[in-house]
Amino acid sequence: MPGYRKLGRPTAHRKAMLRNLVTDLLRSGRISTTEHRAKEARREAEKMITLGKRGDLHARRQALAYIYDEDVVTKLFETIAPQYEERHGGYTRILRLGPRRGDNAEMVFLELV
Repeated sequence: MPGYRKLGRPTAHRKAMLRNLVTDLLRSGRISTTEHRAKEARREAEKMITLGKRGDLHARRQALAYIYDEDVVTKLFETIAPQYEERHGGYTRILRLGPRRGDNAEMVFLELV
């Protein structure tokens, strides 16, 4: 089914994992994860940054419903989103690191541009 990956996890676990990845990405600006997780987390992170660019109360509440940490939502709306005012999408980049030693999974950095 095109559009999303199941990532070998039950639905609740997958959603929680993606929420954690997006929260950590917005908190630190760069995370290291597998390629498939990064591609899924990128979709959600771009949606959160778009909400931050809107900047109204409804967008803030939608972001709070997805992101775990209130401080990260404040950072998103006050510092991250204003940096991308002139940019129409493409807020993140994926940098390949090579295979992971244990299981040969492709590792990447997911970072804000």
